[in-house]
Amino acid sequence: AVRDVIRHVENVVSVELNSAIDNPLIFAETGEVLLGGNFHGEALALAFDYLAMALAELGAISERRIERLVNPDLSELPPFLTTNPGMCSGMMLLQIVAVSLVGENKVLAHPASVDSLPTSGNKEDHVSMGMTSALKLRQVLENVEHILAIELLCAAQGLDYLAPLRPGRGVRLAYERLRALVPTLTEDRILAPDVERVRAHLRDFADILE
Repeated sequence: AVRDVIRHVENVVSVELNSAIDNPLIFAETGEVLLGGNFHGEALALAFDYLAMALAELGAISERRIERLVNPDLSELPPFLTTNPGMCSGMMLLQIVAVSLVGENKVLAHPASVDSLPTSGNKEDHVSMGMTSALKLRQVLENVEHILAIELLCAAQGLDYLAPLRPGRGVRLAYERLRALVPTLTEDRILAPDVERVRAHLRDFADILE
């Protein structure tokens, strides 16, 4: 479903990029100047809001998988993926971060395009709020990237506890790629650099797992 939304938004953006959407339109060949109000950004605003909602859902699904990994009642793995629960936090704080980002995304997923205030002496009486939609979308995307990076870290940590069982080829390649970036968590450390390092290489994991 999220991929369908991405394809739809790509099409909308492509049409807009290949359209004459300024006002006025100036035709150098004929010297004509046409006023048409083609600057209205509603098409992009609606598309960006739609994609923000889809990505927010993607992040929410990812966080639920994180919970299944760190919760021993669901995963049958050590609590919070640490060998020393009670003394070490393990991945507990990362799951809390993921929950926080999901909550923020739910707020940011509220569509800006449904709002409008007139500008330019009421000549522009319906405003798309497309810039607000774009800024919100960028923040949602950044949040989801962090959530996915956290999921990858938790998944790799979980695989460490499943040895000597061997994962399938795709998962194994992703695991090896991640471990080349981040070592196994054996004791508590600041995990923000790990998250950022994995986030910077998300495209690598997408290529491996597709």
